Amino acid sequence: MLPTTTHSAEVMVTARHIASWPRERNALIPADCWRSAQRVAFRLPAVKRAVPVCRNLVRAWLDGQGIDDDDTRYPVLLVLSELFTNAIQYSAGRRVTCRIWRSEGLLHLEVHDRGGTASVPLMRRPAQTQEHGRGLELVAHCSSRWGRRTEADSSCTVWAAIPLTAGVRNGMAP
Repeated sequence: MLPTTTHSAEVMVTARHIASWPRERNALIPADCWRSAQRVAFRLPAVKRAVPVCRNLVRAWLDGQGIDDDDTRYPVLLVLSELFTNAIQYSAGRRVTCRIWRSEGLLHLEVHDRGGTASVPLMRRPAQTQEHGRGLELVAHCSSRWGRRTEADSSCTVWAAIPLTAGVRNGMAP
């Protein structure tokens, strides 16, 4: 983990952290919740149990940034959950990276995986009786814009920009 005195931080989460969660929370989240980290990246194992851990890490970063308005937090955590779950389900990679930062009234969220499958994230319109397939529709609804990038190495980044609400403090938390 990079020190939080920089403007960005990277956190490597291991399978041991996931298996011992929430006891490992304090080992990963600094006391100031990344208050000075304008950008943060979380690298987690590509397993379903990593989704709530990543949500907890992002929630702590939001706390450190003074973003405590539910009209912002709920969409951010929902988009994160959908994108992270898709990366686990549709990637052949062993790790997923989540990046989050804020600029110009937006929270930017990226979820990156190593690819390795022919599946490409596409928004679908599933039938009412289908239980799955609405994730990217939720992402589109919660975001001012979203998209995906496929790199030459077949890795994939799906990103979203989520508006900060009027109730969110500007700048760093005190």
